[in-house]
Amino acid sequence: MCGRFTIFADADDLAERFSVSVPAEYAPRYNVAPSQRIPVVANDDPDAVQFRTWGLLPSWADDPSDYGFINARAETIEDKPSFRSAVRKRRCLIPADGFYEWSGERGSRQPYRIAFEDDRLFAMAGIWERWEGPVQQTGLDDFATVSEDGAETGGGGADEPEPRTEVRETVAILTTDAAGPVADVHDRMPVIFPRARERDWLGADDATDRANLLAPFEDPDLRAYRVSTAVNDPGNDSPGLVDPIPS
Repeated sequence: MCGRFTIFADADDLAERFSVSVPAEYAPRYNVAPSQRIPVVANDDPDAVQFRTWGLLPSWADDPSDYGFINARAETIEDKPSFRSAVRKRRCLIPADGFYEWSGERGSRQPYRIAFEDDRLFAMAGIWERWEGPVQQTGLDDFATVSEDGAETGGGGADEPEPRTEVRETVAILTTDAAGPVADVHDRMPVIFPRARERDWLGADDATDRANLLAPFEDPDLRAYRVSTAVNDPGNDSPGLVDPIPS
């Protein structure tokens, strides 16, 4: 799986590497965790970085609290109801310069960071979804009506108020069999594209093309090294998290 990653390149480097505009919201991160907003390059606007929540919520979900898929297996993604619509229509690249995996027994697991020797940026395969549903009612303020001039006003008038609509745009990272140094740490890893094939993923409307792009990735410059267990706490997000520690 992939449950944490890093992206601490500065905004200019990110913009140049992916040929995109980068919004002011972007900030370097050393411990990106599920449920947080993450930068993506999506097929609905491939010239700009957008921010979407990590933890995919299917568009058909009745209760959004029951979902939040952070990963999707590349081998079965075309068949799973939670993912098959997204992989056919809503694909994205997730920029990163490293990701974390854990090895060992529960309670004493050792975190590793997997990255290129020069911490260069790469793209992980992702899918995204758009979910719309009513805001959960907690009081009259959770309802809204539309006035004649188009302005939204609070509920509680003579007419029956209409519930407000909540919109969530979420993503999942695709995973595949681990290869190279990752296989010594974990049996799964994110799908990483060769740089020349990254944009092919955004336009891969054919199932055969998608399958060919989702093969395990090996590169001699990819390395895995031990890091501090401080990364276990998603509240920690500082440059020291990516420093190697002795074996």
